[in-house]
Amino acid sequence: MKKKENLRDLDTQKLKGEHSHDDGHSHGTEKATFKTYLPAIFSFVMLIAGIAMDYYEVPFFKDWVRIVWYGIAYIPVGLPVVKEGLQSIMKGEFFTEFLLMSIATIGAFAIGQYPEGVAVMLFYAVGELFQNAAVNRAKSNIKALLDVRPNEALVYRDNDYISVNPETVNIGEKVQVRVGEKIPLDGILLSEKGSFNTAALTGESKPDTIAKGEKVFAGSINMDGVVEIETTKEFKDSSIARILDMVQNATARKSKTELFIRKFARVYTPIVVFLAIALTFLPYFFVDDYIFQEWLYRALIFLVISCPCALVISIPLGYFGGLGAASKNGILFKGASFLDEMTKVTTVVMDKTGTVTKGVFKIKSIVISDKENRSLSEAEMMKYLMAMEEQSTHPIAKAIMAYKADGEDFSATNVSEIAGKGLKGTVNGKTVLVGNKPLMTSNNMEVPSETDTIVESIVMVAIEGKFAGYVIIADELKDDAHEAIKQIRESGIKTIIMLSGDKDSITQQVAKEMGVDWAKGGLLPEDKLAEVEKLMSETDNKVAFIGDGINDAPVLAASDVGIAMGGLGSDVAIETADVIIQTDQPSKIAKAIKIGRSTRRIIWQNIGLAFGVKAVVLVLGAGGLATMWEAVFADVGVALLAILNAVRLQKMDWKN
Repeated sequence: MKKKENLRDLDTQKLKGEHSHDDGHSHGTEKATFKTYLPAIFSFVMLIAGIAMDYYEVPFFKDWVRIVWYGIAYIPVGLPVVKEGLQSIMKGEFFTEFLLMSIATIGAFAIGQYPEGVAVMLFYAVGELFQNAAVNRAKSNIKALLDVRPNEALVYRDNDYISVNPETVNIGEKVQVRVGEKIPLDGILLSEKGSFNTAALTGESKPDTIAKGEKVFAGSINMDGVVEIETTKEFKDSSIARILDMVQNATARKSKTELFIRKFARVYTPIVVFLAIALTFLPYFFVDDYIFQEWLYRALIFLVISCPCALVISIPLGYFGGLGAASKNGILFKGASFLDEMTKVTTVVMDKTGTVTKGVFKIKSIVISDKENRSLSEAEMMKYLMAMEEQSTHPIAKAIMAYKADGEDFSATNVSEIAGKGLKGTVNGKTVLVGNKPLMTSNNMEVPSETDTIVESIVMVAIEGKFAGYVIIADELKDDAHEAIKQIRESGIKTIIMLSGDKDSITQQVAKEMGVDWAKGGLLPEDKLAEVEKLMSETDNKVAFIGDGINDAPVLAASDVGIAMGGLGSDVAIETADVIIQTDQPSKIAKAIKIGRSTRRIIWQNIGLAFGVKAVVLVLGAGGLATMWEAVFADVGVALLAILNAVRLQKMDWKN
């Protein structure tokens, strides 16, 4: 199986290396592709011509001319395989597919079955070419990431912008990005706003509008106007570098099925060789009309049929196709093993803030008191409130400051904090209180009774000793949160649970709105871990945990499948998780399950196809009812069908 490993190593080196995209490179690739197919084309033409001359009994085409003709046809496709077999033997690996193919085809020549010998090796070579083409197709989504890997950065140094390698840019430096250029490093936007294409990172083609002070990620393409960013990470720690590293390393983490097939092939191949030897010589002791050449031919057929090409080729290719399909949809599996694990999940546990909610506070509603402030408008009350909250950096204060009010802003003086209750100050000559219910009641104000049933955060306002009203601040659900729960249930998941560090009343309300089975709030990281470990201890329960924060890292590591939100999620959570959702969309969880199941279904189809066809033709071959042509189909034909089946993963529509 060394050739397959070498192929994968070579592809990984190509992924890591620099890619030129000029015309010269394109022409070079076309020439290289034609050169790759040339030996197979030459052998095919020679084989067809030889078979035609055999059929029409061309006078000169016999004896040594015929042997030389088929020998020349054999060399371009057979010599590399024989060479691989010899090199494997030199390294102590005797029983490889190369040895099987070499013995079978050279044996066919030895008994005068020249066309069959050439055909077996030719179709084996064609199978290899199909495999290479399928691997390249599966890797196209990963290589697309390299196309957006930035190769220069315009950094501000010595009062001017100079072009440097992104790897030399330090944290905190200012970088300019022009229209159509790639953001070289992760950073914070210094310009007022910008529009960026993040398709390579998230799989979403819709441009993302970013405001001043928000995060921008390396690999995003600037779509509108010159922008400036301040770098927050070194190039090696940037989003695009991290994605490349995760995807390139994903193929190194084999699934249990893949590892089993590799171990199986190492045991299976020597058994096949010894059975072929037995099939050649044992009939001598039991068959009256034993003919060595006839039984040797049957043994050679047995060898060709038994070659484990279809399994060794199609199974890794199937997993790679699944990884490629997932990355195209903004889902990064850190290994083929997690594609398998995703299919076994029975319980989904999710964090709340940043996972199913946006993690950003916004004003949900503004209520003016009817009793004493009928003349106070919503905008006016908000101006009093904004004046008081202007200096605060609290997330709730930021949500209040996002309110847009017409007219001139108010200003506050003598603002002081009342511990555990809120703020007191003067706005436009009026005493203003801003805070919670205890602040209001301690100043002898009656608070509306409906506020007692509100679970979200409430900011109350009093002006000149009179209760003015209140503002409800809440974290918004993500746009696809409800759809995510629906799709997860449709995928067959039995139980959906929400665990959150937020207060239990808010957690329960969000859980009820989303329709999850049960929820718990007010949990510390160790509490979440205990809950998940309890679920995992239940028989036949496979738990996937979805989170985004540093506090979720222990649970992500402990769960059967840890899924992190890769856009807003913390680096610790992303590094710890097994699956990364680059788009921050919880609806991608169901898609990840669907891709995992489709991958596993195709792989088991290939295993069934390979064993089924081989078993039938093996029996026919041992009984003398199958020729080398049936053997070719049982080996290379089945391998080609398995490859085409695996390639379907790249063709499937994952949008629904």
